[in-house]
Amino acid sequence: MKDAFGTPQSLLVLGGTSEIALATARRLVARRTRTVWLAGRPSPALDAAASELRELGADVHTLAFDALDAESHEPALARVFAQGDIDMVLLAFGILGDQVRDEGSPLAAVRVAQTNYTGAVSASLICAKALQTQGHGSLVVLSSVAAERARRANFIYGSSKAGLDAFTQGLGDALHGSGVHVMLIRPGYVRTKMTTGIPEAPLATTPEAVAEAIETGLRRHSEVVWVPGSLRVVMSALRHVPRPIFRRLPV
Repeated sequence: MKDAFGTPQSLLVLGGTSEIALATARRLVARRTRTVWLAGRPSPALDAAASELRELGADVHTLAFDALDAESHEPALARVFAQGDIDMVLLAFGILGDQVRDEGSPLAAVRVAQTNYTGAVSASLICAKALQTQGHGSLVVLSSVAAERARRANFIYGSSKAGLDAFTQGLGDALHGSGVHVMLIRPGYVRTKMTTGIPEAPLATTPEAVAEAIETGLRRHSEVVWVPGSLRVVMSALRHVPRPIFRRLPV
């Protein structure tokens, strides 16, 4: 259960090598989170992440998880919830893809869509059901500001996040009053390995800043969190720019 400060005592991360997820886990472990499950493809990076959190005092377990293998999701995640209640699930897996390459390679574009949307739908529904069964918990889903409006520069990635964004909002409505809190995170450009080589956008942020916003959102029981918060105003304006004009904007 969460403690008096709203900090989860147990955490399941889907996408266990995500820099945002690990920054969040470090922050929560520094508070009162004691049990952490890191789910992801087995790799030295996953093992290193687990070791780092153990050094901070957490009881850390790793779980083989592949976003693209939806048939394996239910048995894999069932093993986690069978070990005890999970106070928070952080869905943090996803790939950016390469827009130029993926436009010419439908299979590559489908991989982006299946990872960011289909895989996330499967994992979210399974975790939501488990949280509902135990009667409490938070499901935190990393979306993106790219979900707000398709841009020429990354519409394949953006469309996959738009689907996830809409799905998460609907799931939150479906679970309202069940004891399960669903929170959607919409960060802008985050300085991570995934964005290396991509020109930095205005209002760029860091994994640590996103982690802080997630913790604040948990405490406030927020449903949607923008990182940084000023992006909410910016995107509200961009949503209403006429399409012929939007096409010519350097975004």
